[in-house]
Amino acid sequence: MVTEAEKPVILWFRKDLRLDDNHALNAACRSELQVIPLYIRESSTAGTGPLGAAQAWWLHNSLESLEMKLREFGAKLVLASGDALDVLQDVIRSSGAKMVVWNRRYDPPGIAVDTRIKRALGEQGIAAKSFAGQLMHEPSTLLTGAGTPYRTYTPFWRALEKSGEPDEPIEAPTKINFVAQLPKSESLAAWKLLPSKPNWAKDFADIWTPGEDEAHQRLDDFVEGSLQDYRLNRDLPSRRATSMLSPYLALGVISPARIWHKTRGLAKRVPAEDVVHFRKELAWREFSYHLLYHFPKLPYANWSDRMNGFPWHNDEKQFAAWTRGMTGYPIVDAGMRQLWRHGFMHNRVRMIAASFLIKDLLIDWRRGETWFRDTLIDADPASNAASWQWVAGSGADASPFFRIFNPILQGEKFDPDGSYVREFVPELAALESKYIHRPFEAPEGVLADAGIKLGITYPEPMVDHAIARERALQAYNATRDAA
Repeated sequence: MVTEAEKPVILWFRKDLRLDDNHALNAACRSELQVIPLYIRESSTAGTGPLGAAQAWWLHNSLESLEMKLREFGAKLVLASGDALDVLQDVIRSSGAKMVVWNRRYDPPGIAVDTRIKRALGEQGIAAKSFAGQLMHEPSTLLTGAGTPYRTYTPFWRALEKSGEPDEPIEAPTKINFVAQLPKSESLAAWKLLPSKPNWAKDFADIWTPGEDEAHQRLDDFVEGSLQDYRLNRDLPSRRATSMLSPYLALGVISPARIWHKTRGLAKRVPAEDVVHFRKELAWREFSYHLLYHFPKLPYANWSDRMNGFPWHNDEKQFAAWTRGMTGYPIVDAGMRQLWRHGFMHNRVRMIAASFLIKDLLIDWRRGETWFRDTLIDADPASNAASWQWVAGSGADASPFFRIFNPILQGEKFDPDGSYVREFVPELAALESKYIHRPFEAPEGVLADAGIKLGITYPEPMVDHAIARERALQAYNATRDAA
């Protein structure tokens, strides 16, 4: 019979697949109870699993990496599928556990699940404790002077700054007292998170190495290198000038507090403006979760009702061409092909591609948001929705709808020599830089020298941007006048 002192604690891993700066893990260790490490594959609506097929690849490899870290402590990660409460109760019955600990999630479906679990376990006399750590602030506590949620980014950023530095990140434990006999685990391979026949993720490994050690190495490399001049270079997609940490943040392989902490004390060698611009990217993630927490419909409903009557066209053939990177606008096509090839797209190009879908093609932002969820390894329920709504002009602190990116000028400004386009749209690789972002204006001889036949080897523009811009503005003005 299990004595009271021998009853273990269940450490429920969710979007916190790390040992460093893990508050729930820290609490489990401080309890001096034996630990059962558990990951539950919940339904797709519960909030802890992958948002799409690309992130499923990332999850598989991140769980493998976490398993390897746990093996260093002599344990394995217990995998189970099903309703979280049912799984937890099964493990409690089989192990005699008297406590469950986890790190909080902030998406509405996940909050609802956790609330139900805490109540049910409490009624059974099981301690259920949750901890902060996935964000640098709690959305329920960082409020305006009137006690209301922030609705625009700049005041939110100022409040975040004034709230003081985030708590010091907690170092990974040097010892974890795991139970000797872990519950039966499912096989990760049986979950079939990896694509096959065809393996469309085969190129992901060219640039991605999942896992906690890699996340910390990337952070170190970024702070020592690209953080300097970040403000100037972060919008140039051909340069490796960003941290590339968003996929690790998405599944909690690294914590935002650890990243923020790494940017402290750099004044002597990194300009303050570079540090601030990078920190503001972390703050945008915080603001996105702030919005999602207080406005749960953010992923599927206009944050502002001023766009509710907008006359979307939703042309299926045009949408399909956009997803394949066959729009005839090289910077858009390069971004969409980068997305398919690497499960990632440079942030500047995300805005260009989103603006093109919404404003040049008049396709509902929700279609694009859904596509990004399925194809991004860094898919995030808050940042994805907030960013798409920002571009659409329907969100909080949004870019106005009449700010319509010109995909030609954007390409020439941020990819002036066409290096990014040449990498991901190889059929244009031999084209002169003068025409790389406007092949449809190149003389026949220039196209022939580059081996390009418009409409055959590379598509003609699917819309005329100038005409599409006027059409979008007319639709917006009609919607505004009718409101």
